[in-house]
Amino acid sequence: MRGAPRGGGAGARSAITGWSGGYPEIVKENALFERYYREQAVVPAAEWDAFMAALREPLPATLRITGYKSHAREIRHCLKERFFAELRGLRVDGQEVEMPQPLSWYPEELAWHTNLSRKILRKSPQLEKFHQFLVSETECGNISRQEAVSMIPPLLLNVNPHHKILDMCAAPGSKTAQLIEMLHADMNDPFPKGFVIANDVDNKRCYLLVHQAKRLNSPCIMVVNHDASSIPNLQIDVDGKKEVLFYDRILCDVPCSGDGTMRKNIDVWKKWTTQNSLQLHGLQLRIATRGVEQLAEGGRMVYSTCSLNPIENEAVIAALLEKSQGALELADVSSELPGLKRMPGITKWKVMLKDGQWFEEWKDVPLNRQTQIRPTMFPVKDEEKLKAMNLERCLRILPHHQNTGGFFVAVLIKKSPMPWNKRQPKVHQKLPQRTEDAEVTTNADDGSEDTAEEPTLAENEESKKMQESQNSDTEQSKKGGVCGPPPSKKMKMFGFKEDPFVFLPEDDPLFEPIQKFYALDPSFPKMNLLTRTQEGKKRQLYMVSKELRNVLLNNSEKMKVINTGIKVWSRNSDGEQFGCAFRLAQEGIYTLYPFIHARIINVCIEDVKILLTQENPFLSKFSSETQKKVKDMAMGSIVLKYDPDPEKPDELQCPIVLCGWQGKTSLRAFVPKNERLHYLRMMGVEVFKAKRKEEESEGKTEEEGQYGAAQTEEGMDVEDKEHDLVTKMEAEIGEESSHSPVESSAMEVENKIEDLGQFSKNSNNHVSQESKDSDTNDVKD
Repeated sequence: MRGAPRGGGAGARSAITGWSGGYPEIVKENALFERYYREQAVVPAAEWDAFMAALREPLPATLRITGYKSHAREIRHCLKERFFAELRGLRVDGQEVEMPQPLSWYPEELAWHTNLSRKILRKSPQLEKFHQFLVSETECGNISRQEAVSMIPPLLLNVNPHHKILDMCAAPGSKTAQLIEMLHADMNDPFPKGFVIANDVDNKRCYLLVHQAKRLNSPCIMVVNHDASSIPNLQIDVDGKKEVLFYDRILCDVPCSGDGTMRKNIDVWKKWTTQNSLQLHGLQLRIATRGVEQLAEGGRMVYSTCSLNPIENEAVIAALLEKSQGALELADVSSELPGLKRMPGITKWKVMLKDGQWFEEWKDVPLNRQTQIRPTMFPVKDEEKLKAMNLERCLRILPHHQNTGGFFVAVLIKKSPMPWNKRQPKVHQKLPQRTEDAEVTTNADDGSEDTAEEPTLAENEESKKMQESQNSDTEQSKKGGVCGPPPSKKMKMFGFKEDPFVFLPEDDPLFEPIQKFYALDPSFPKMNLLTRTQEGKKRQLYMVSKELRNVLLNNSEKMKVINTGIKVWSRNSDGEQFGCAFRLAQEGIYTLYPFIHARIINVCIEDVKILLTQENPFLSKFSSETQKKVKDMAMGSIVLKYDPDPEKPDELQCPIVLCGWQGKTSLRAFVPKNERLHYLRMMGVEVFKAKRKEEESEGKTEEEGQYGAAQTEEGMDVEDKEHDLVTKMEAEIGEESSHSPVESSAMEVENKIEDLGQFSKNSNNHVSQESKDSDTNDVKD
């Protein structure tokens, strides 16, 4: 919804931080808001004053440690023992800095909140080192500035690595990142059987979503661009037969009016009316309905909003439960996330027009208002039906209970097919005959208990007819491993025209020298390699899991894929003379490493420090063991592996795998700058002064120049488009991080705005209209 709050403009920043921008301070009063919520009784009467007082206070900054578990533990240790310890007793502007505290309900102390304001972090010399740590770790995806309540929905999905997941309204991607992390809970499994399909209706924000998700370097994520309320049914190939893809987990984080974000987006105070919720209710119900249609039996869907309004929350859930006729039930999650204070869902509420007129029942609504107010907005009157719905199992987070934003979550379990999906289409009638097949189905393969029965639920007839009409073309494309974008005659697409996904043919001569050079294991899934071009030299090779390959090959005519796959090899013309034209890419090294049996050099921690701090060090600088290992090795791309020594607990205790290049007399690492800084910090190397000196230097180091040249040579098609778009949006917004373009937080790369003085009015408008913080559930288009 265009008029709804999305990013908090300069007026909000001025009111909170006192920056001089020439904009009047927003008064945190709204009589209609108070009247509405007092009457709805979503807040206990005795707590009303505390509730309103909390809404008028700035929202504490919260951060979540991201990434895979062993690295996450190291970052947590670094935060607690080094940076948080330095804050103890520190006074800034005459006030003692409050110590950051872990969120009591978030597992393993991987989420923290602090009352350090953005202005203090940026301007205080005492906190400069801490601020640079936050900026750098956010840039390389190890820390995410995410509002506390926004972290709840993925946790309540109970994701396992084998789950097929749909994130319906995913941008900007903080929750999507959580889901990806859960898939990769076991670092020893490079290809989890599950995957995440992350969708968003807005083309621009799809590229921001890609930017966020790619920081986690997963082969199990696909970003698509569709209207969530009509996202197409997808098909997968199971033993040569088409079956409908149903998801084990669905995150349905819908567009909302956003009044739970008043502490951060303070312009909500003056813009809030009941009209927003009335206009969004229908869309929210359509999206939620489409979600449960695609949910597998036994699957779990989380519906969430950053609104406190029952019209957007309980009314949507009640309407969904009623039309499901027993196919859905609300899960009791009262025992999950212990330590999280929550209020139960309500069973009685009323509907209010923007002029303040109340309606308790649909029959009271005059004809001229029945386009604004719909029957599904009212509570169920039948007491037995109402009791059976268990609406109290919904949970509403109130700001004053744990110093957070406002939020609503409902967890739905699908017990049986939706009533309108029960009829079995003819295309699936022969499926039961396959019970004698030796191979199990993909659904059973990926570990879900109930989805093997899902072929009895099928896509609608229109979708089936479209598929049948496309079969000959699709089969021809599949033979060539080509997954093209949807043809323009079938669907009008906006935004960039995407290049096709072309899987490497089994007999492609390009692969043999790669396999030989790196001694790839016979189990390496080479059929999962793809490129983004059908003609000319292949400049990069990407990889997806076999499950996503199945989805791509069988649905190219149905969906608009923005991005998928992780880069694993990049063409390097110098490498041809050494037997392989492709060097390893750092983005995909953790996925590739388990399959590589040659050109691996185990290095000690001192060698790692040299690799990460020196541009192109001579071999003589390394340990004698390393020199011996590389002595007889041919020049070219190599793997540099550090394994922690448990007998040396003071050293880094998580493994590191780096891409390197062995020259004639030198050894170097091909690692992005921020990732270098991350590893050095984890090893206790002081990088603060080096970083400051680097920032003051006008020229790039030789290492950066060569790395940049390699990047230019790679010329990744979709990444170029994404980079251009992100750069353009950042330039317009003026304040967003180049590596975290949709996060407006204390962890942003803020040196870009140090010299601006004040924001222009146009920039403020753009932030309000086109930017979304990833730290909330956020209002979505």
